[in-house]
Amino acid sequence: MTFRATLLTLYPEMFPGPLGAALAGKALASGLWSLDALQIRDFATDRHRSVDDTPAGGGPGMVMRADVLARAIDAASPPDDPRPRLLMTPRGRPLTQHRVRELAQGPGAVILCGRFEGVDERIVAARGLEEVCVGDVVLSGGESAALLLLDACVRLIPGVMGKTESGTEESFSDGLLEYPQYTRPQVFEGAGIPEVLTSGDHARIRAWRRTQAEAVTCERRPDLLGPADDRRMNKST
Repeated sequence: MTFRATLLTLYPEMFPGPLGAALAGKALASGLWSLDALQIRDFATDRHRSVDDTPAGGGPGMVMRADVLARAIDAASPPDDPRPRLLMTPRGRPLTQHRVRELAQGPGAVILCGRFEGVDERIVAARGLEEVCVGDVVLSGGESAALLLLDACVRLIPGVMGKTESGTEESFSDGLLEYPQYTRPQVFEGAGIPEVLTSGDHARIRAWRRTQAEAVTCERRPDLLGPADDRRMNKST
């Protein structure tokens, strides 16, 4: 099964962008996944190809029209399409590595890239859109967020990364940030590699990495730790 991504956007020229290079680009060229970017304006019906209008109730900016978006979504995703329909928006649920892994294991996604002040609320319910946020920031549009989401998904598709462990032994995979990494030279500007990592004792190395991951997470992202993790960390400090 090939992972298929369909983007609905006002700027299809932004794709594949960085997804056409490095691991994602090689996987795209080899057919491990596919990407189509559709121009939303192609589904407008007036001679100006209008996709937005002023917000009901007044206010600044413009809002993307539900009727135009509905035609675009229906063309990209017929009723029998099993792929989830995502809307990239700052008001969505935060994207997590768990959700990324679910998406990567599926048939792909149809991704609507919001612009302006957002989309008409009625399209979200009418087409079952899953609202996704990639961070507590506001971007110029959903295209950059879609690139981030797809990069996170594509790297987990079987065959994209050289070692399957690369997708499991990393930040968020076990609810923790990743442990510190080291490589040659043995000494850099007076700082050496921790002795345990060159000991050859794999049990000690695993234990050290786990302890380091917990410490980094506690310091930088305590929100990732549950009550049981907090109690354990408090006992160890």
